[in-house]
Amino acid sequence: MEKERRVRAPRIDKTAISPYENYCDGYGAPGAQGNGYVSVLKVSVGTVEKTDDFLLDGIVSYDRAEINDAYVGQINMLTASSFCGIAGQVWGHDLAAHNDIIDKKIKPVLEIDQYDGSKLHVYDAKPLLEAGIELFGTEKERRFTLLPGAHTICANKGVTAYRPKEDRPLKEGEAYGVWCFIALSLSADRDNCADLFIEDAGLWTKNDSAEDLKAFLEEHRKSVAWSVVSCGQDSHVLFERTYVGFAYTIMKPGEIGTSLTCAPYVSLARNAVPSTGFNSLNKISLKEWLKDRELTSLVEKIKK
Repeated sequence: MEKERRVRAPRIDKTAISPYENYCDGYGAPGAQGNGYVSVLKVSVGTVEKTDDFLLDGIVSYDRAEINDAYVGQINMLTASSFCGIAGQVWGHDLAAHNDIIDKKIKPVLEIDQYDGSKLHVYDAKPLLEAGIELFGTEKERRFTLLPGAHTICANKGVTAYRPKEDRPLKEGEAYGVWCFIALSLSADRDNCADLFIEDAGLWTKNDSAEDLKAFLEEHRKSVAWSVVSCGQDSHVLFERTYVGFAYTIMKPGEIGTSLTCAPYVSLARNAVPSTGFNSLNKISLKEWLKDRELTSLVEKIKK
């Protein structure tokens, strides 16, 4: 059943179809159909046992963060300063909207005052992260991944740290765990203003308790939300809502850990486009998209 949802900047062409049947491609790559792009959200971590070469260890742990959860492996990741503009749309919100968003099942995890006194409601980004898994697939079950070797602009940040094998005080750059955040704030005037990405990442040095780290991150959402409204005030932009999500890990002694938060700007694989055309993605849900593409839910499979 089609859902009527308002499309941002309706007079601007936001079509974003790659020249490849089964691969998405980076925004701006040659051969794409349309002037638009699609933002897909991801937060992940990766670990590797330390060797005698910290640089190589960092490469491997970063690579593992890329392939974990929604698969974005084998790409040339380019860094953007993190906005989704009026020619862009968000996978799982604007396009193939997650059913929990359509059905208003998600509730704010916190709210914060904006510069004009209005409330900004902050939601868990889980629906958007799940939508990314359904689009790209996982390392073991790949779907419409980015073209291997694609030059892909992303909003991204990450950190890497070593947890010493010995039980001793940590040195600079060492940690028990690593973490990262992604926040996407949708402008209240999406016809004229960009949506804002905030990425954050850091080291956990207090102890080796995953529960304590998670509690810290849940509280740290307030700081992330503060940065959103502060950036909004700088440009006099108000936001309708914010989605925020995080990933973390406690490394085992002797491991290198990397956290990666990223949001690739992509054009969709041709076979990811519904039979009714690109613009129908603004009207169908994520479940309807899966049905149209004759796919089963990877997220539900992972949960079992």
